[in-house]
This record gives sequence, C-alpha cells and structure tokens, in this order.
Amino acid sequence: MDKGINRISSQELSKLTGFTASQIRQDLNNFGGFGQQGYGYNVEELHGELGKILGLDTIYKAVIAGAGNLGQAIANYKGFEDAGFKVLSLFDKNPKLIGLRIRDIEIRDVDNMVEFIKENDIDIGIITSPRESAQELADTFVKAGVKGIWNFAPTDLEVPDHIVVENVRLNESLFILSYFLKEKHDE
Repeated sequence: MDKGINRISSQELSKLTGFTASQIRQDLNNFGGFGQQGYGYNVEELHGELGKILGLDTIYKAVIAGAGNLGQAIANYKGFEDAGFKVLSLFDKNPKLIGLRIRDIEIRDVDNMVEFIKENDIDIGIITSPRESAQELADTFVKAGVKGIWNFAPTDLEVPDHIVVENVRLNESLFILSYFLKEKHDE
C-alpha cells in the first residue's frame, strides 16, 4: 500500500516473504477467500483483513513498567501507536524519573500503577524492568486487570491461564542473527 500497489499476486507475495505462493494461498484460504484467480489480491482489502485476523482493528491501551532506556525507547516509538497500541503512562520507582514526560507520556510512581490501570481500563502491561522485579510487576498487572503482558525482562513469568504473555528475548534474537551470519560466512 505504501508503494501505491493496488493488487498483488500470491507469486509476488512469495518473492516478498520467502513462503511459496501455494502456501500463501492455502494460509489465506483458512481465513476466507481474499483473492481472485487471475487477479490476485486487492492490497487494501488484504491489509484490512489481515489486520482483523491479527486483532489490529482494535485500539489497545498499554502502560510500561520500567522507565529506563528500553521503556523510554518503546514509549518514544510512534509506530506502536500507529498500529493501534497506545501507551498511556510509564511507571518507575526512581524519584528522578517521576514526573518526566516521554513524547507527552508521563512517568508516574509505580505505587500508583494499579489505580491508574483500573481507572483507564488498560489492556496490556509492558515490563522493561530488571529480572528481579519482573514477577512482582506481572503480579501487579494481573491484580489490576490487564489482559496481556509484553515481557522484556529476561525471565519467565508465572501468570494465570487467562493472561496472555509474550516474552521478548533480545539476546536470543541477537544469537539467531549471529548464527545466520556465521552460516552465510561459512558458505
């Protein structure tokens, strides 16, 4: 869409994604018929349908626990808001950070987090704290009523089954990159 392309074939999608055209057609057919044989896919319609499948047709309200470098970087990234994820506040225990604003998002005292989450009907809690405080923050998020946790702390969290957790392991991602760089070099 950003390139002004109005329609695209499964073959063209294959070149962009690395999946076979057949696999793309089969996968998309599992969610309904988006394309037409001989025509391909209307890019705008496909974008909208994929957004619905991924739940991106909803606005999710989020808070960040941990206003250090990573928390501030996430708050600064406008792309999340453009995709429907609105960060309403950051929380930290460092008195030097409390009251500061990142892209007009206030950093508040972590002691006020539960009340804020309940008052603002927050969907997602984002943990960017050190490992030592991550489980306590997750427990606080659960108690306050979040539905999902995006966890950047290098630890596994224990939460009830109704809470969705996505763990982001930055070092593991870097290890994967290192592996593929080595494989390319060895070729």
